[in-house]
Amino acid sequence: MKILIVGNGGREHALLWKLRRDAPSAQFFATRPNPGMAPLCTGVDLAPTDVDRLGTWAEGEEISLTVVGPEIPLARGLADAFRKRGLPVFGPTATAARIESSKAFAKDLMERVGVPTAAYRCFRSWSDAEAYIQEKEGPLVVKASGLAAGKGAIVCQTTEEALEAAREMLEGDAFGSAGAEIVVEEFMEGEELSVFGITDGRHVTFLLPSQDHKQIGEGDTGPNTGGMGAYAPIPIATDHLLDTVRDQIFLPVLDAMEASASPFRGVLYAGLMKTADGPKVVEFNCRFGDPEAQVILPLMDNPLLELLVAVGRGGSIAGTRARWNGRSALNTVLASEGYPGSYEKGKEIQIPGGLTDQEDLLVFHAGTREEEGRLLTAGGRVLSVVGLGNTLAEARERSLAGAEAIQFQGKTYRSDIGWRALESEETPAEGG
Repeated sequence: MKILIVGNGGREHALLWKLRRDAPSAQFFATRPNPGMAPLCTGVDLAPTDVDRLGTWAEGEEISLTVVGPEIPLARGLADAFRKRGLPVFGPTATAARIESSKAFAKDLMERVGVPTAAYRCFRSWSDAEAYIQEKEGPLVVKASGLAAGKGAIVCQTTEEALEAAREMLEGDAFGSAGAEIVVEEFMEGEELSVFGITDGRHVTFLLPSQDHKQIGEGDTGPNTGGMGAYAPIPIATDHLLDTVRDQIFLPVLDAMEASASPFRGVLYAGLMKTADGPKVVEFNCRFGDPEAQVILPLMDNPLLELLVAVGRGGSIAGTRARWNGRSALNTVLASEGYPGSYEKGKEIQIPGGLTDQEDLLVFHAGTREEEGRLLTAGGRVLSVVGLGNTLAEARERSLAGAEAIQFQGKTYRSDIGWRALESEETPAEGG
């Protein structure tokens, strides 16, 4: 079996790690793999977004399954191009991927089918947005509708902050074309969770829910990032909550997309808020989350590959269920100084010998490169340090020990990942 992974970040490193464990005899390929991925696969010197050339290469190589990691190749139609060539691919079409590439589309879809989410309005005109925001009281969230690498949502405590955020997107080019249309929505109170559903377009199999920490600063302060760490399992993900999420969120959305001739086949990621009125959707993504994938996949007991192959080949996953090993995982993201704003690259990274040989510690590369035998920083998020344990406290201790041991100039990370669960006395429940 030949498996191609499109992408080269921390999420793709985790997918490669898991799929190699599922199929040790398979041949693995990846697009321009990072230094952590490179020893585990054969590199393909094509950009993840080079849709046509990747299709030609995969067809010539007779690739058995392509797994698409990032959202941009999906939004540009990689899955469409591969399916036209008869190549099995795990990931939605560009039309279905609009659920992430256009927040306005996603919000309109949810409103149409009655999926619980924050009240909102969409705008392309600054004057219209200004008038609407001036009428509102209390906190608002201003979001770039397009793809903004997880950094396009700004929580605004005051009307003035909301006006500034909207103006910078619509008139100041804050997020480029991603901010040409914005969503202004009410601020939701509650606790966030991430739920991934593997879906064949009709049926859905949940993976273990997790919780991401988006903000750069301790105690969830500062600007949003692509994610500074995550953990699983999470206390708030009870079986009752997940039944509600399946019945009121996932199935109505999947039914609506199939009815509109754009069925969603792949992994549908729901970023949710557990509010006093029940779970509400913060956002949808059309791919595995990063850094959530890095903590979910090491806890999975049965093969992920079986689900991906079934969906990628156009089959059904009805009746399938993911199994978990009962342990906990927590990851700490090591970022470059200045992230999520501007930052310098090319800082030498020192990973102590033997650190990655520990049974309960995994280091996934996100933004790294090699030059003349040296490992260097090459992105805002550099490494994802995953601790595993029989308890979340054990997992956190191992993750932080690994994060502290790795050195590079300007290393930035949060030491409080998982703080909500560690303060909670609730009992975690597994999803299925």
